[in-house]
Amino acid sequence: MADEIILAAGGVVERETAAGREFLVIHRRRYGDWCLPKGKLHAGETPEQAALREVREETGYPVELGSFLGEMRYTVNGVPKIVRFWNMRPVGLSHGIQDTSEVQEAVWMSGDQALARLDYPLEKDMLTRAIQRGASPSGLSL
Repeated sequence: MADEIILAAGGVVERETAAGREFLVIHRRRYGDWCLPKGKLHAGETPEQAALREVREETGYPVELGSFLGEMRYTVNGVPKIVRFWNMRPVGLSHGIQDTSEVQEAVWMSGDQALARLDYPLEKDMLTRAIQRGASPSGLSL
């Protein structure tokens, strides 16, 4: 279908530690890559709802939305894909990765470590946006 578009959403999850800001990245078993948590919208789901669900499924963390970071556009097998991202922070402890068929592990890293580990330039750009915005007193990027 010529007008088909894949819609997805995800988050740059951040926390403050004694060592400084850390960001959550995932390792996907199926692709052997390191990326930000994200996934396709379900029918009737808003991008915000999908972002919260996908992050919870892929990292185990309940999170809250912060500011909108932006979107990435690319093609998958010739089909356009749009992925919207939000700043997020955990609002509880991880309950373990729910989507274990896809995600092997979720790891907290410093901004520099996460930038070095991520496999996709567009995701590195999204993380850089979050890093450059700095953190508000609540831990959310502004």
